[in-house]
Amino acid sequence: MYHVLITISRFLASYTPHAVIGAGVLAFFLPILFNWVQGDTQTAVLGTIMLTMGMTLSADDFRILAKRPFDILIGAVAQYTIMPLLAFGLVHLLHLPRGIAVGLILVGCSPGGVSSNIMTFLCHGDVAFSVGMTATSTLLAQFLTPLLMLYLAGEVVAVDARAMFHSILRVTLLPVSLGFLLNLVLGKTEGYRKVLPLMPGISVLGLGCIVGGVIAHHGHAFLSSGVMIFLAVLLHNGLGYALGFLCGQVTGMNEAKKRTLSIEVGMQNAGLATVLAGKHFPLLPEAAIASAVSCVWHSISGAILAGLFLRKDACIESPKTEA
Repeated sequence: MYHVLITISRFLASYTPHAVIGAGVLAFFLPILFNWVQGDTQTAVLGTIMLTMGMTLSADDFRILAKRPFDILIGAVAQYTIMPLLAFGLVHLLHLPRGIAVGLILVGCSPGGVSSNIMTFLCHGDVAFSVGMTATSTLLAQFLTPLLMLYLAGEVVAVDARAMFHSILRVTLLPVSLGFLLNLVLGKTEGYRKVLPLMPGISVLGLGCIVGGVIAHHGHAFLSSGVMIFLAVLLHNGLGYALGFLCGQVTGMNEAKKRTLSIEVGMQNAGLATVLAGKHFPLLPEAAIASAVSCVWHSISGAILAGLFLRKDACIESPKTEA
């Protein structure tokens, strides 16, 4: 039975976009299956996802932060300037409705996505740098996400930065810290090592549930504004990848680091944004929909980008092989 669960977990991790899209489609046609994912339950699901992330962190990961402060500094600055400002610019350029505007800015102000480490590994990026960036941006999110939302979205909608800070504290810092402590104390035990490979599958199922819950409750809003939402999400995400890579190039990073920075900047923790949108902006269902669409699309585009990087490697290696 254990080996079956491991196989399922690996399958879900390999086909994250498909699983999340499947959950969204299922929720649209059979919303009763996901009606339970709302309020505190939705928060608990996200907390579980962040717990699984924390369980993969070790003391060595935090030593990386001390050994590579310049890389991490560049990454953190890029993370919390490029995506928030891109979202703010697109809101005004596209004249987005208030709900979509709030959702896009919220995604832009969120930390790096938990799937970015997987995509970085797949495209031969700098995995240690990726893990360090994700951990740093997640820790900084407690303060920067509420403050950036207040500054960038305050003119669009009332933002309770203090309440948002408490929400992020509960669903990111606390579960990530708990996961890290579990790994620190139990990391060498056989039982813990057996449980760890199941965590990627649990994370994917959690993301599917969050997206499914939003679609089940607000699917009608997507029908009325889906094209505008997808256009905004597509531009935000794509420009984030491009500017992240450009930032790495300007600061003299090698190819592996540039790929990592591109993925880390472009892929946001849209699951967190989705939960925050539902909790703090309940009267703007388009905000949660925009965040949920970002959650799905970032997983798809991250896999596509990793594939493009690998294709680039193959094209470079082919002439060498022929020579």
